Amino acid sequence: MAAVEPIFTARARLGEGPLWDPVALRLYWVDIYNHRVHWFAPDTGAANCWDVGDTVGAIALTAQGRILMALRHGLGFLDPNTGQVVMAEIFEDGEADKRLNDGKCDAAGRFWIGSMCTAGPGASLYRYDPDGTLHTMETGLTVSNGLGWSPDNQRFYLADSPLQKVFVYDFDLETGAIANRQVHIDLTHQSAFPDGLTVDTEGCIWVALWDGWGIKRFDPDGKLMDDIEVPVQRPTSCTFGGPELKRLYITSASVGLSEAEIQKSFLSGDVFALDTDVCGLPAHTFDDDL
Repeated sequence: MAAVEPIFTARARLGEGPLWDPVALRLYWVDIYNHRVHWFAPDTGAANCWDVGDTVGAIALTAQGRILMALRHGLGFLDPNTGQVVMAEIFEDGEADKRLNDGKCDAAGRFWIGSMCTAGPGASLYRYDPDGTLHTMETGLTVSNGLGWSPDNQRFYLADSPLQKVFVYDFDLETGAIANRQVHIDLTHQSAFPDGLTVDTEGCIWVALWDGWGIKRFDPDGKLMDDIEVPVQRPTSCTFGGPELKRLYITSASVGLSEAEIQKSFLSGDVFALDTDVCGLPAHTFDDDL
């Protein structure tokens, strides 16, 4: 496998949520604390961003061409042509110790979004359906992170970062139900924390390690297969992109690092890429045509 290389100087405070658009051949991601949704076209070098006026933890592309965003205390749609934001759903409003965090769409076009809580296990996992209904799927979390599904859509993965664990659930694609939570990956013996993750076509899970300087790849049974070094202390998430979905894109953060740590990790906040010999799973869009 080739080495990780920097591809975009973002200098994000908290880069997160990378998402590949296979039609426009663009990489999208968010800078949570700078309130920005970014895109970058690797083939041309073109790039742009929108200031959406609020913390933005995750995004999904939609069937109508809008961008669905998980903002601090609700969901909103960004019109990429005008930059206008329209709120769709507000929840956990007024709870200063909580905000929405990582999110992704499943194969049925439903948006899954988790929250984080600085006051303990008060965070939740939600599912927002195309018909506009919101469902609470899990409670008692601390920092809901790293969502993903197995290639056969029979498993759902969720990382709780402070617990240093990635959980696996049984998943029913037709109903959107999850059940039978178990610990799938346990990193409590390490100093790093599991952040965002992605899954490849072989069912292997690629986990970004906050404070871990790298990405770990685990097989479908949760056994470690590869350790990939990233030249920053806080890689935050990863996704597959490129024409064949064989290029792993990695976001990172600079927030919370001391001056000395920044000197050791001066590319913190930038976007990186790694050419692999496996294919990733494509991102799904939110089905707002309903």
